[in-house]
Amino acid sequence: MDTGTHVVMGVAICGIALSDPVVSADAVTTSAVFSGIVVGSLIPDIDTVLKLRNNAVYIRHHRGITHSIPAVLLWPLLLTVILTLLFPGANFIHVWAWSFLAVFLHVFVDIFNSYGTQALRPFSKKWVAIGVINTFDPVIFVLHLLAITVWLFGVEPIYPISIMYGIIFIYYLLRFALKYAVIRAVAHTIPDADEIIIAPTIRFFQWRVAASSPTCHYVGRAYGRSITIFDRFTKDPLPELPEVRAALEDNNIKAFTAFSPIYRWELTKIGDLCEIRLIDLRYRNKDYYPFVAVAHVDSEMNVINSYTGWIFSEEKLNKKLNFIPHS
Repeated sequence: MDTGTHVVMGVAICGIALSDPVVSADAVTTSAVFSGIVVGSLIPDIDTVLKLRNNAVYIRHHRGITHSIPAVLLWPLLLTVILTLLFPGANFIHVWAWSFLAVFLHVFVDIFNSYGTQALRPFSKKWVAIGVINTFDPVIFVLHLLAITVWLFGVEPIYPISIMYGIIFIYYLLRFALKYAVIRAVAHTIPDADEIIIAPTIRFFQWRVAASSPTCHYVGRAYGRSITIFDRFTKDPLPELPEVRAALEDNNIKAFTAFSPIYRWELTKIGDLCEIRLIDLRYRNKDYYPFVAVAHVDSEMNVINSYTGWIFSEEKLNKKLNFIPHS
């Protein structure tokens, strides 16, 4: 989920924590628990700092080890040790328990996005991505705001927050039902599809659709069970060329191929350079595919520049690559 949703979830958990008599009876423990919940609701995303290195590192590792089973166990312990030093006399067990709940819920809700997490590490490095909730879901966010607002008006927080989570549970069930209805509709629209990827959008009934058959890639949108196919691309394997082999060893290209399950490619000669471009088909936006990986390979099979990430114009891409195309 996005940072804003994790924040309001943390505040809601603070409200639930007040139903714990040990927490509500002691101001020091209350302060420590609230701090642990708020920080615990955010700390798994500390790997966002990887963006400071480069996109390739960020794409390959975001929601990786910081969302793993060892991390879910270690973050609450680390927070509790620090907080009981900052708040002497705070109840260690209760600070740990509520911090653990905050960290666990952060990782748990992230697996319902299409991006997913490596929540099963160290047992598996597979990305767990159920793909029923958009990274920012306005329904979930607004429901949290409403429950918190009722709390601020003096109602015991356990009541509005419990009702809110009951509604969200039903909302998740509806999202699952809609997802599988869309998958069946795509399979009916493309009978020979052997891979179907659908991803939620910010709109309840609208889903992104990417599918592959033995011969083609398809890109479209679903509105409920109504499927619209916008683009169809012939499914061709990457050519066995030395320039392609060199590009596939580049870290940016490796990050892209590890992240993107369905993409097409383009090869272009630019002067003495060969440009290899991989285009993720899951994120079509107004006739444009903004998530790409690009590498320029010279005649000696050296990758002279490369990039992977979100690009919405060729001018911006060339700036990222520090590349001036010759006319």
